[in-house]
Amino acid sequence: MQVVGETLGRAEIEALLAQHATLAFQECALDGVDLSRLDLRACSFSSCSIAETSFYAATLAQTVWHRCRGREADFEAADLTDAQFQSCDLNNSSWRRARLASSTLKGCKLTGANFEEAAHLGLVFEECLMNSADLRRMSFRKAHLRQLDLADADLGGCDFRDAVFEGGSLRGANMKGARFDNADLREADLGGLRLADAKLFQGAWITPRQAAELVAKLGLRVG
Repeated sequence: MQVVGETLGRAEIEALLAQHATLAFQECALDGVDLSRLDLRACSFSSCSIAETSFYAATLAQTVWHRCRGREADFEAADLTDAQFQSCDLNNSSWRRARLASSTLKGCKLTGANFEEAAHLGLVFEECLMNSADLRRMSFRKAHLRQLDLADADLGGCDFRDAVFEGGSLRGANMKGARFDNADLREADLGGLRLADAKLFQGAWITPRQAAELVAKLGLRVG
């Protein structure tokens, strides 16, 4: 069933779910609504407003989200298996302990988002703005990372082994304990790299220009 242009609370959504297995929300306002633990699997959300909405521990598997506005939305502990997010504004959202297996986030704004302890096997980020996001201990091993802006992000303990960066930025990111063995960083912006971080890139592929920038930080000149 399609729901268009409505301002909805939890009671209204529960009533709709009691009558229909799946719902297609379009241009609906769900701001600040507590939708925790609801079963919304396979529902779709297009151009909806979900700012500060709580989806805590909700079942959101196979959901589709397009052009939604969701600053500080809470997806903590939600099941988002096979979910798809396209061109959504999800700045400062929380995904702590969420199940994100085989999910895709493409063209999304995720500045300040928190992915701490999220289950993420097969999760794909593409063309996302992720400044200051918390991605600690996530694995991107063998991933193709297309245009991810990770400037100032917390990448502590992340696994980037054999990953390929297709553009994007690591400028100013915290990379303590991260692994980059055989990673291809030749298209990534490594500006602002601290000398203490340089050893993390042992075995990684970089360009001569990037190498010269690292050498310059040692006060050496390459002639």
